[in-house]
Amino acid sequence: MMTHFQPNVSPGSCPALVLNADFRPLSYFPLSIWPWQEAIKAACLDRVNVVSEYDRTVRSPSFEMRLPSVVSLKTFVKPTRTPAFTRFNVFLRDKFACQYCGSPEDLTFDHVRPRSKGGLTTWDNVVAACSTCNMRKADKLPAEALMWPARPPFQPSVNDLHQNGRRFPPNHLHESWMDYLYWDTILDP
Repeated sequence: MMTHFQPNVSPGSCPALVLNADFRPLSYFPLSIWPWQEAIKAACLDRVNVVSEYDRTVRSPSFEMRLPSVVSLKTFVKPTRTPAFTRFNVFLRDKFACQYCGSPEDLTFDHVRPRSKGGLTTWDNVVAACSTCNMRKADKLPAEALMWPARPPFQPSVNDLHQNGRRFPPNHLHESWMDYLYWDTILDP
């Protein structure tokens, strides 16, 4: 199927927010969005309901459709109870701040108990650290380096990440998404 856009339409600027069958986002971190092509494919395969649309259209010789801005799955997907251990989720747990000096710049992973001393790459042993503090601590234990994390590392719950995430809304939030997200209520100082 060949698609044509209306003038001045950038396909990348039209992602669709993906909601579960209960109209909650599949995930907040990262926010569950699909490129416009995936949203149209899912709608054509009858896997989603189109909840809201952009004022933009894709066309082919035999097909025309407004781009979906919000879709909901027709089948409920059970949400995960524990968040995945990822770099982003560690930074989110630690509020995008070095756990040694508080800087938000140039964040890396730091193993509180260094891997060279048997430390594992787990929620309970990794914290966000700026590259300067990480290099300064090197492969020392906190007592050897005289550097302790502001908060001991821990495995966060999905709720912990949601609470922290309220402080860090995504760069792009389309107005049609606001009824399904909570960032619109926290953007005011």
